[in-house]
Amino acid sequence: MKRLTIGILAHVDAGKTTLSEALLYETGAIRSMGRVDHGDAHLDTDAMEKARGITIFSKMARFAYGDAEYVLLDTPGHADFTAEMERTLSVLDYAILVISGIDGVQGHTRTLWKLLQNYNVPCILFINKMDVSHRGKEELLSHLQEKLADACMDFGAFYGNAPMSDRDKEHIALCSEPLLDAFLNTGDLDQKLLVEAIAKRQIFPVLFGSALKVQGVKELLRLMQDYMRQPSWGQDFAARCFKIGRDEKGNRLTYLKILGGAMQIKDNLSYTIPFAGTDGDTEEEGAEENCLEKVNQIRLYSGERYECVDRVEAGEVCVILGLIRSYAGMTLGDCAREEHAIIEPVLSYEVIPPEGCAPHVLLSYMRQLEEEDPTLRVTWQERARQVHVHLMGPVQTEVLQQQLKKRYGILVTFGAGKVRYKETIRGAVEGVGHFEPLRHYAEAHILIEELPQGSGMEYAMDCPPDVLDLNWQRLIYTHLAERTHRGVLTGSPLTDVRLTVVSGKAHKKHTEGGDFRQATYRAVRQGLRKAQSVLLEPYYRVRIEMPQQALGRVMTDMSRMYGKFDAPILENETAVLQGIAPVALMRDYGAVLAQVTGGLGQMTLASEGYFPCHNQDEVVAEIAYDPDKDLRNTCDSVFCGHGAGYLVPWYEVEDKMHMPMASYLYEKKQEASMDQVIAAAKARAEAMRQGQPQGYDGYGGLESDLEEIFVREFGEIKRRLPGAEKRVIDADKKDRMQEAREAYQKAHARDKKVAIRKKYLLVDGYNVIFAWKELDEIAKTSIDGARGRLLDIMCNYQGHVGQEVIVVFDAYRVRGHVEEVVDYHNIHVVYTREAETADAYIERTTHDMADKYEVTVATSDRREQMIVIGEGARRFSARDLEKEVERVNREAMEAFKPLE
Repeated sequence: MKRLTIGILAHVDAGKTTLSEALLYETGAIRSMGRVDHGDAHLDTDAMEKARGITIFSKMARFAYGDAEYVLLDTPGHADFTAEMERTLSVLDYAILVISGIDGVQGHTRTLWKLLQNYNVPCILFINKMDVSHRGKEELLSHLQEKLADACMDFGAFYGNAPMSDRDKEHIALCSEPLLDAFLNTGDLDQKLLVEAIAKRQIFPVLFGSALKVQGVKELLRLMQDYMRQPSWGQDFAARCFKIGRDEKGNRLTYLKILGGAMQIKDNLSYTIPFAGTDGDTEEEGAEENCLEKVNQIRLYSGERYECVDRVEAGEVCVILGLIRSYAGMTLGDCAREEHAIIEPVLSYEVIPPEGCAPHVLLSYMRQLEEEDPTLRVTWQERARQVHVHLMGPVQTEVLQQQLKKRYGILVTFGAGKVRYKETIRGAVEGVGHFEPLRHYAEAHILIEELPQGSGMEYAMDCPPDVLDLNWQRLIYTHLAERTHRGVLTGSPLTDVRLTVVSGKAHKKHTEGGDFRQATYRAVRQGLRKAQSVLLEPYYRVRIEMPQQALGRVMTDMSRMYGKFDAPILENETAVLQGIAPVALMRDYGAVLAQVTGGLGQMTLASEGYFPCHNQDEVVAEIAYDPDKDLRNTCDSVFCGHGAGYLVPWYEVEDKMHMPMASYLYEKKQEASMDQVIAAAKARAEAMRQGQPQGYDGYGGLESDLEEIFVREFGEIKRRLPGAEKRVIDADKKDRMQEAREAYQKAHARDKKVAIRKKYLLVDGYNVIFAWKELDEIAKTSIDGARGRLLDIMCNYQGHVGQEVIVVFDAYRVRGHVEEVVDYHNIHVVYTREAETADAYIERTTHDMADKYEVTVATSDRREQMIVIGEGARRFSARDLEKEVERVNREAMEAFKPLE
């Protein structure tokens, strides 16, 4: 016998609970149908549900029909309780989406459709209230195909008196390629292929009827029997928790769907729970704790009644007692972890306790309710000693207030709701994080890229294993995904961004796992400080039905509230306006609408997602978030010097980092042809012969002439062309970083005297000579003349800047030569000993001096630059040194220009 879990979803007042009652009545599970408006529905048993006439909590019922057993999950339809509905989607085999034949597809219906698509749940559409609808079946079917999917197909003919036409069969067959092939061969629809197409969401069967009058319900049951298949279950035990509740005695109930194997009483279940941070963010630190608990009881619920069993098998939905730390969304056994919820509350409220109730007592009560509804996200603000929760809207606020009164006997009030903002970025930027206190070491480079609206967070790795071992890359990836990253405008959660591991560095002896966690977090924050951040606010999808005479006023109000709307629909004396608008402006518009329309207007709101904030500057100024003072989300890095770690502000990290910027942030990757690669190699070789520094392009180690030969003989080197390189840098980045530097220095200014380290400049003599055009021309005639000219230039430069200058020349080919150090006017000149290059001398000297002095090395040798950076020195390319000398000379001439 088949065992299937079916969920019923709908917009509020579409007749969802009535259809559930009709299914139970038609299959003999209940003796008589209850009604929502009479308050005697079999599934709406809570007093609040009876009073409001809506479903607030998801319920479970059981019935059998034909050769199948069904577990029916009736879910809330009101937009404020969408999160309760969404938690059931992960355990559904099929869904029945109920749509009112009067109203058609509404804003919340689209939200449900997107959720079903995201969770990949096969769906059947039941068009309800056809007994009172003014629309015909063809009009409604066309409406569904336009608003939801072209694959919405009328299956009523399969169970009607008249046979289905060949044209209708052909339309159905066009939805699936295997089905179309079979139809062309046989002239009929293959039932097995239909079942497969429905399970793959290629076809969405549509039936019309009236749940209240039990019309079309038998056809729905027959369709479920004929076209629903049981999923294949694994042999190993697997289960997913979709709800936490409590019975009338206060026992903690864990609702499970068994996805593989079996479970019986007294089994030990092992699972992990996330670490809860001090601010209530369960993902803040990424740590987990293992739990091992025993199953004390297994219940099979149907409405309020249940029976106890000793064993349940795959496909069953049950409730167990004995787990005290379980949570909605957790997995057991061989089961993949559940994705994060798509629907999130958009408002934050302060919960104000009554007199005589201590705040910490209220917090403990709210934690218990949070177990049942994780989207409450209860937070405790220590300084203000306040409890805050996240809610969808005013109806959920009232329900929460009644829950606290009924269960704990306290009547709380709520502060004014505040909109929950999010942040994203524009463009792309590479962030660098370094964590190197004494005996620890890690550096991470994270590429932060903008994603399309509504994409959420994505994570990736794009780092060669010869740069950073895969085990460290995977660790960085884990740290990226484990945390809710915060923006730098208001400290709001980050979204619509891809974080990619592009480079990093570890130490064989000193790197530990926690080091990369710190480096990763700091890299993301450092990148966000450089990026162009954008504040996002939640929007509602709005549908307003009103008398036509009020249309002009309402459209004016919507424009004033930055709403975007379609053309109004006019019918008889009624106008319908649909569109989107900010939650911050729309949530209190219901009272205004009632006044404008004399109580005749109706407004429905559904969450539409996050869009750029209409008043970003005002919100940022009001929140007054300072990212430099957020120690839990620091932007700065830690480096080591003189045997101790010291803090480096985010805008100076790139001057001290040990690895170069990884990718130069290509906007577009371009594959090069063989001719292009050879031409590029020749250009690079010629440039290197002239001493022009070239950017690192991912292929390490070949000298310029050797590279040209290598390409000619062995083929293309896989890299990007210099012409295709385009670094994505904000035009105002330097100005923003300079402003941040000045603000930081002003905020952290100290009165105590700071010791000034003596500065040294080490110059690779011959490297500079062949890089500067003037000296290269002299060297073609006399190398001694070029060497003397360089020394004269550096003497003049030292006289202006005042730092110690050491120019190093190779003498390693001179047989028997010993190291020679001479003073040339105000600078020092070094000729290396036999078998020692200038590079080796500079490396050795940098290693000895970097701890005591501020050392800068001037060379265009990339390998040499990387080595001296690792020793703690700064680097100058030969071209940068030439520009620096020209700048100093120009400023000196201007300073001594005679007054006119």
